[in-house]
Amino acid sequence: MNKPIRGRALTGTALALAVSTVLTACAGNEASSDAKAEGAANATPAATVKDPLVATFDGGLYILDGENLKLTRTIEMPGFNRVNPAGDQDHVIVSTGTGFRVLDATGQALTDIEYQGSKPGHVVRHAGRTALFTDGTGEVNVFDPTDLSDGRKPEGRTYSSAEAHHGVAIELANGELLSTLGTEEKRTGALVLDENNKEITRNEKCPGVHGEAAARNEAVAVGCEDGILIYQDGNFTKVDAPDDYGRIGNQAGSDASPVLLGDYKTDPEAELERPTRISLIDTEKKKLRLVDLGTSYSFRSLARGPRGEALVLGTDGALHVIDQNSGEVEKRIPAVGTWQEPLDWQRARPTLFVRDGTAYVSDPGEKALHAIDLATGRKTASVTLPESTNELSGVVAGPH
Repeated sequence: MNKPIRGRALTGTALALAVSTVLTACAGNEASSDAKAEGAANATPAATVKDPLVATFDGGLYILDGENLKLTRTIEMPGFNRVNPAGDQDHVIVSTGTGFRVLDATGQALTDIEYQGSKPGHVVRHAGRTALFTDGTGEVNVFDPTDLSDGRKPEGRTYSSAEAHHGVAIELANGELLSTLGTEEKRTGALVLDENNKEITRNEKCPGVHGEAAARNEAVAVGCEDGILIYQDGNFTKVDAPDDYGRIGNQAGSDASPVLLGDYKTDPEAELERPTRISLIDTEKKKLRLVDLGTSYSFRSLARGPRGEALVLGTDGALHVIDQNSGEVEKRIPAVGTWQEPLDWQRARPTLFVRDGTAYVSDPGEKALHAIDLATGRKTASVTLPESTNELSGVVAGPH
């Protein structure tokens, strides 16, 4: 998304609950301010579910068994909500209108743990820590996700940005914290803090900074409107895009590879650009390669496989498996029917979530969800749900 798209009009109950929330593109911040009250009514203990998936729909959350895709629980939660892995084997972070809420997905119930703040944005897992960035306040909260099992809000690290903005943060294994720089009007780069939140270094040559990913040997990158900014071993390195405007706003990394997968857009004036090229950024060689897939994709189309392979869900309905080193498209796995990315970033579209060797793909037009074995390309399970789903995630213990 080159330009922020402020969100579609809401009607009925959703409007009454969400009208006061200001949207920013990709921030995931509009949701019901009454989500906590709604969730409490659904917090009745339920049987545990193995390797759960969590999908959002207009009005709540679905919890599904990760093996057979059986729908095991529905939790009502009005408004637009977003979901991300918390970083342990049981929990998922839900972004609502009041802040970040913690869902015990294995136990199929919302907990009382909440990080309050307007416009909850990016959730980042890395090196056994999870970082939450609240766009409306610029506050960063970092905690050990295994502490969520106690049922109490974990003791953790906090940091307040100089100004609120749509940002992201990630804590490294050595305790350094990388966090973005910007204001509501302009984002410029990133800084790095030591364990005591004292600034170590910064780089402000990353216009429109957005998103993050980590590669092998802890090379951490954030996207820019003219390339990508990499931080590793105490130093920033800028890798320029081949175009004057070459925006990399969404990235996916893997501990199995030094190469990052990113999107790539070149039209700063587009209301919505539907790119056909992706970027592969070698963090060791500090080089960027573009690969044309021959089909467009959306910001919910990028993921990584167990060998570090780049995975992109195209609007042609196929899951494109790309060798991250050569850029060669190794295979195209049929997943869903053809589709087009909607203008409004909040509207549902096919979404990709990968865990271990399984790719989960939603097909909101058919109210369907599929599990695909990446090794064989075969669908191992499918389900039709009561409502079309939007976001898709699940429990994932370990790094981003």
